[in-house]
Amino acid sequence: MAPTELERPPSMAALFARAALTARGRGGDLPDTHLARTGVTVDGGNLAGYARICGFPLTDSLPPTYPHLLTFPLQMALMGDRSFPLALPGLVHVRNRIDVVRPIGATESLDLEVWAERFATHRSGATVDLCASVSAGGAEVWRARSTYLARGATAPEGAPESDVTVAVGDLGRAAAVWRVPDDAGWRYATVSGDVNPIHLSGLTAKAFGFKRAIAHGMWVKARVLAALVNRLPEAFTVDVGFRKPLFLPSTVTLATAQAGGGWDVAVRNARSGTEHVVGTVRARGRGSPS
Repeated sequence: MAPTELERPPSMAALFARAALTARGRGGDLPDTHLARTGVTVDGGNLAGYARICGFPLTDSLPPTYPHLLTFPLQMALMGDRSFPLALPGLVHVRNRIDVVRPIGATESLDLEVWAERFATHRSGATVDLCASVSAGGAEVWRARSTYLARGATAPEGAPESDVTVAVGDLGRAAAVWRVPDDAGWRYATVSGDVNPIHLSGLTAKAFGFKRAIAHGMWVKARVLAALVNRLPEAFTVDVGFRKPLFLPSTVTLATAQAGGGWDVAVRNARSGTEHVVGTVRARGRGSPS
């Protein structure tokens, strides 16, 4: 199926508002819709702000998580449409895998495409994968798979079982301690456009069942990669599971261990030891599978 091409990125705030108004009455199977944008270039000011907030150095290449910012509005448009079977409000991001095929130059012209697949059963409801691909010069340079959980939802009959587990080895002592401020959600929203109310304030988070605002999972993932940035290969896969919400403000630790030619990582609450994010970083060789 040929993708539907959008001339400009959709408004994230408008998408969240429309999704809330159209949440009832959803159901059925996943649409086979693909959304795309072509000839996309990165705004230098936004890139600089993103690098600063996530802890990346500003270089000639994009941070490995930055393309998510480019593709996420398209994914939001896909999930916000009435043809999507799960209501966007309340969806929980439980796993994210990124494949960096090669470094992406900050001034390259990029083509984006997103779609949904793998509607699966989960012990708490149902999950769906939102997939994204970024190409430059006709060749794929980056891809990602974000798994979202809809609590209490039901997948179609015969759906596969969801796989949201990311296994890591013994990580031992913490390598770093981070103080995550109460405005971390607002700060990340200003550069990402992700204005999901659960991240912005305690008041809006409570409306969705959270006791306080929670940090964006993709900000935590970016912060981990920024801590490893000088030890990352040019091509790699980073796969993380988002286990427990990271409430704002919090103090967390980052633990790392070399494993499998790469790294195992975990972000935990400094006081309780609760795991917020665990993941693996592995080098990709030529001809690595998708």
